[in-house]
Amino acid sequence: MDAETIHELFREFGPVSVRRMFGGQGIFVDGRMIALVARDVIHLKADAETIPAFEAEGLGAFTYATKNGEHQLTSYWRMPERLYDDAEGLAQWARRAHSVAMRAAARKEKPKRVDRFAKPPSRSTRKPPRGPSRT
Repeated sequence: MDAETIHELFREFGPVSVRRMFGGQGIFVDGRMIALVARDVIHLKADAETIPAFEAEGLGAFTYATKNGEHQLTSYWRMPERLYDDAEGLAQWARRAHSVAMRAAARKEKPKRVDRFAKPPSRSTRKPPRGPSRT
């Protein structure tokens, strides 16, 4: 699937950027990945809040082959086939995927916990001499 086709599919949702990655493409909004395309199939970003909608449609998580067998990436789920011909429906699902990406980013951007018991950075304990030097 080429970038022009992806832009056309997402036109109702709004502008997206498409980047080549790992033999497929990533679909981004404001620097956040909301979908991936592999083997001409779109997989939307999902989390515990949105996965039930994918399951209700009988869809599964993105999988790929590794030397140790198949690996499942549960943060991306196959987009319903009907959405390839339903721009408004795709826009609704894309908005949910964008919300998932924003929630994930917010979790990652939590402030780091300060360790109250950590030692402060060491300073040199050597003090410069005072007064005239004795030689």
